[in-house]
Amino acid sequence: MDNKSFTFLITSNRRGETRSVTISAAWFKAGIALLVLAFVVMSAASVDYLGLLLEQGENKRLVAENEQLTRQFQVVESKLTSLESSLERIKTLTTKIKLITNIEDEDRVMKLSLGATPRIEQNFSDMENEERSENEREPASEFLKRDAMFMERPPLDEARNELMATRSRDYANLSIRIDRAVKSSALREQGVIRLQELLQERQSILNATPNIKPARGWFTSRFGYRGDPFTGKPSMHYGLDMAAAPGSPVIAPADGVVSYVGYESGYGKILAIDHGFGVRTRYAHNSQIYVELGQKVKRRDVISAVGTTGRSSGPHLHYEVRVNDVPVDPINYILNE
Repeated sequence: MDNKSFTFLITSNRRGETRSVTISAAWFKAGIALLVLAFVVMSAASVDYLGLLLEQGENKRLVAENEQLTRQFQVVESKLTSLESSLERIKTLTTKIKLITNIEDEDRVMKLSLGATPRIEQNFSDMENEERSENEREPASEFLKRDAMFMERPPLDEARNELMATRSRDYANLSIRIDRAVKSSALREQGVIRLQELLQERQSILNATPNIKPARGWFTSRFGYRGDPFTGKPSMHYGLDMAAAPGSPVIAPADGVVSYVGYESGYGKILAIDHGFGVRTRYAHNSQIYVELGQKVKRRDVISAVGTTGRSSGPHLHYEVRVNDVPVDPINYILNE
């Protein structure tokens, strides 16, 4: 049996006393083992604590990044919402244009209003050169200035085509692409609106321009100088005479508003239609008038009946076209003749 022991002498400098402590070898080894175990436990606890501190810092960083991503998502979502609204307006306007032009092919309508479609590989500067002038172009820095809080790198050099070369999918490039799409859709929407207004105006002009015969019959007297049927003397004939059976319908050759209804000794029962754009038509010698003053009429609406009222040698319609109150040859406004 091992009876080894360790004696420790403890002395005091003040009192001069000396004490001795004797510990067996077994207890000494046990103490050493406990100290080593305590050191290992403390070391492990310290490492674990440091890990928790690092993890806490990482969690804070992740929370901050999550908040940043949330804000970025909100910005992107608002831009996409704007883009979707713009595209929906373009779709609505395109539908209206299709109705105006009677074009069923939507691609043709879009080409009329939007021009050439940019290619996928076409860079943004090329697209903008096609859509607006150099003075109107907004550089990428203007887009990124609004999103500076989200950026970690400086803006790419657009002049060197870095934007398209990198093909990066970070937020900065995504933001630029969305802004470009929003602006492009806005420009195209304006193009559709301008085309719609132009087509509506042209359609209004077309609808208001007389272009058909107001009555079925044959021409008996043209516009210009002729021999007066009652006196035989040369006189200016300001209209076009069309002979027809009494009571034959007289139709409006274009859209307009009835601007005059009355009776005149020379013209008999007469009415006039104002078609807008300075164009006015007159219809004389009617037996009956079916419209009232201020009434709106459409092309081919029946407005009166052929007669022989007034100074007339037989049943016929006297038809006049006046542009800015100047009589013009009505034959130029009859396309089906």
